Amino acid sequence: QVQLVESGGGLVQAGGSLRLSCAASGSIFRANVMGWYRQAPGKQRELVAAITSGGSTNYADSVKGRFTISRDNAKNTVYLQMNSLKAEDTAVYYCRVVIGPDDYWGQGTQVTVSS
Repeated sequence: QVQLVESGGGLVQAGGSLRLSCAASGSIFRANVMGWYRQAPGKQRELVAAITSGGSTNYADSVKGRFTISRDNAKNTVYLQMNSLKAEDTAVYYCRVVIGPDDYWGQGTQVTVSS
């Protein structure tokens, strides 16, 4: 069983930056995919960025060039560096880890971007 705890969210002005962290209670070395998702009020949860065990990354078009996902297996942590934030990035951000057939989600962290 793996537990995920996100941190780093908060209130930031448009154009600013935040770095989200997702710390896993167990080893993420075997994780097939780790990702960040977000859900804005009244909208469906959507993929923001994902990184595979091999280091391949995938980004939503809306964040390409502004967000960077990375993982540190030694620290059992996945990060999301968010730059040039926009008001439309406001949402609850969730971490997800897939290990084999198991799928784990964090509790979410709020990101609010003021324009």
